[in-house]
Amino acid sequence: MSANKYHGFTLIELMIVVAIIAILAALAMPAYQDYVMRARRSDGLTELLALQLAQEKWRANNSAYSTGITSDLGFSDTTSPDGYYAMSVTVSGAGYTFSADPQGNQAIDTACDPITINQNGDISPAGCSET
Repeated sequence: MSANKYHGFTLIELMIVVAIIAILAALAMPAYQDYVMRARRSDGLTELLALQLAQEKWRANNSAYSTGITSDLGFSDTTSPDGYYAMSVTVSGAGYTFSADPQGNQAIDTACDPITINQNGDISPAGCSET
């Protein structure tokens, strides 16, 4: 009498492996999405700093701050380079505030909606300048 030896995996062993992979994916995916969201903030922050620099350059040569991102400051568009933020400016008296509003896939970033910078270089909300 010969003993039958089966080589391979049983269905239950394969299902255990699939379950472990599913659990790991469920834990890793939210962390990855949060990382991507925070990394995309650099798109808006970089554009805010470039706008602030252009605004100060404009003010050094003119008697008031500019109200036009595309007309006066030389930017071709009011969106950030990667398109994750819509940029706007508010000028009031001796000051200004640039605002970066998340759009598209970045709109889920409610913690930093919007990111702003003023004439003093103050970035708000606090913690949004760290990517």
